[in-house]
Amino acid sequence: MARANLREQIINLFLTRGDVFLSGEQISAELGVSRAAVWKHIDQLRRVGYEIEAQPSRGYHLLRRPDLLLPEMVRCDLNTACIGCEVHYFASTDSTNVRAGELGDSGAPEGTVVVAESQSAGRGRMGRSWISPAGVNLYTSVLLRPQILPLQASQLTFMAAVAVARAVEAVTELPVTVKWPNDILINGKKVAGLLNEVSAEMEGIHYVVLGIGININMDSGQFPADLRYPATSLMLELGASVERVELARELYRQLDSLYRLYCERGFAPVRLAWEALFAMLGCEVAVDCGGQEFRGVVGGINGDGALLLNLADGAVQEIYAGDVTPL
Repeated sequence: MARANLREQIINLFLTRGDVFLSGEQISAELGVSRAAVWKHIDQLRRVGYEIEAQPSRGYHLLRRPDLLLPEMVRCDLNTACIGCEVHYFASTDSTNVRAGELGDSGAPEGTVVVAESQSAGRGRMGRSWISPAGVNLYTSVLLRPQILPLQASQLTFMAAVAVARAVEAVTELPVTVKWPNDILINGKKVAGLLNEVSAEMEGIHYVVLGIGININMDSGQFPADLRYPATSLMLELGASVERVELARELYRQLDSLYRLYCERGFAPVRLAWEALFAMLGCEVAVDCGGQEFRGVVGGINGDGALLLNLADGAVQEIYAGDVTPL
């Protein structure tokens, strides 16, 4: 990962040294910068919402950090090989996927992350909107440049789903399941969704954008009344708020680990990990494929991520797009 900038390094010092005062002289010596530079960056941190106390002869003390997904907080102690090499932050944007796509077109490195406090045009699967209120959830997109064929790009959706599930479980200890093709559930209710988009030509992929939305501290009044599928948030399920920065960092760590596994060993271990979270495995379901419905028993997914449905006549139907309903 690229070396952290000075603001990130100062925040890292505050967070790793615990509840103590750090003198300007100590900070400048450890970071190899002037005391004037330290003061300048402390002032910048205060302007974006960090509450930093200063006392003569004692130095600086971090009292409170803002509930914002700022780059210096996201990257602090991240310790990833790829994901989060760059973090682009927006207080508000139309869509983090759009911003990540622009960065992909301009040559941004693999692992670049886009994160926003709110979205005005968040998108879900099949052109559906993704409700994105400010300051309560995680809206993020990750840019990857995998050396795979375009037809294999859908495999990364399942990789992202496993990363989200593992991050949520690590931070909250809530039991998580997945729903084909791109939903993450808690107690049967949708808590997160994915929208991956690809820039490719016949011979290969330019980049893949992993779009991820997680409902973290959303309350019941912030959900629209006309949802197609029951939804929830981590706060509603846990009964307490969840630190968004902590979850974001854990998500990027899980993505980093799984992406390295995927690049080294292919889709097989990711597929097994996803199927282990798939509560509908072996269940009878109906799948609406837009004018055509199939009914059968779920047998898992194939190497392309298609749902395998065991039909009553013994045939196996591969389904690449559709809405699944348990029977």
